[in-house]
Amino acid sequence: MKYDILVIGAGPVGLACGVEAARQGLSHLVLDRGSLLNTLRRWPTYTVFFSTPDLLEIGGVPFVTASGKPSRREGLVYYRKVAERFGVNVRTFEAVDSVARDGRGFRVTTSKGVVEARHVVVATGFFDTPNLLGVPGEELPKVSHYYTEPFAHAGRDVLVVGGKNSAVEAALDLHRNGARVTMAVRGPSFGRSVKYWLAPDIENRVKEGSIRAYLGTAVAEILEGSVRLLRGEEAIELPNDHVFALTGYRPDFPFLRSLGIEVTSDLHLVFDERSMETTVPDLYVAGVVAAGVDIGKLFIENGRNHAVEIVRDILRKMGRTPGSPLVERPIGAFQDGE
Repeated sequence: MKYDILVIGAGPVGLACGVEAARQGLSHLVLDRGSLLNTLRRWPTYTVFFSTPDLLEIGGVPFVTASGKPSRREGLVYYRKVAERFGVNVRTFEAVDSVARDGRGFRVTTSKGVVEARHVVVATGFFDTPNLLGVPGEELPKVSHYYTEPFAHAGRDVLVVGGKNSAVEAALDLHRNGARVTMAVRGPSFGRSVKYWLAPDIENRVKEGSIRAYLGTAVAEILEGSVRLLRGEEAIELPNDHVFALTGYRPDFPFLRSLGIEVTSDLHLVFDERSMETTVPDLYVAGVVAAGVDIGKLFIENGRNHAVEIVRDILRKMGRTPGSPLVERPIGAFQDGE
């Protein structure tokens, strides 16, 4: 079978693409190399969305929450249920290895076989590719580029690397749950984008000495029982049990280039901002991956709209007028490839 649309990535925006395809009666397949909603699943356990529910909705389905801001858990349930309602065809734990032009469509090679599609949408986000420190010892088991919860680190010496929201939230959470926390911030201060309710909290904790913060400081080396920092010409060695290197993430640019997507020297993607089509005909980008290195410019709130524009463009090419047929299928369309 040759699908009308194949979507790479089963996050909220990838599922929105699948939902829109189903609504318009297009055959489709959504693939993810990890679990369904893999990024949300790996977020810190008690994350609360900054946005209100209405800005996170897909498929026109209301996002009902217990409070004004949805929790990570509510998001995981909501997006899964919307995808099930529309019968989105999803296969998880199936990585896409390559995408090649094949006549009037694409031949997509995955870890499980080969799939054919007339159009491909890349909605891979950025969370799978952390910005590495590039220092000796970064490969040690005690180093993590993702933070979930603090409880395993009570009574331990923990270094948090980074000065933006994820690092600040992790440091505060660790501190309040019994860890001895030190922060290494490369810049002269915490990031200006730190949420307004977090900024005074972290500044006061540093001022009172509850959390040690080394500003203008880089990690030089990570050892089994310590870390070495460099602040100007000053070398600092501290006892350490665990390192959270929360220095941000980026799209998988080598993978995007392998698909033929044009990536500029300053790490931006080239595509039609109206249709989201790249310079490769019938190959689209959706969601935060389209922002390239400027990941702070696209979120679920605006990335979800890409699904509508992409499907509208595909329908135009097929000579069809977009409608809004509700195509519901029995729950259970998901296929776990693990």
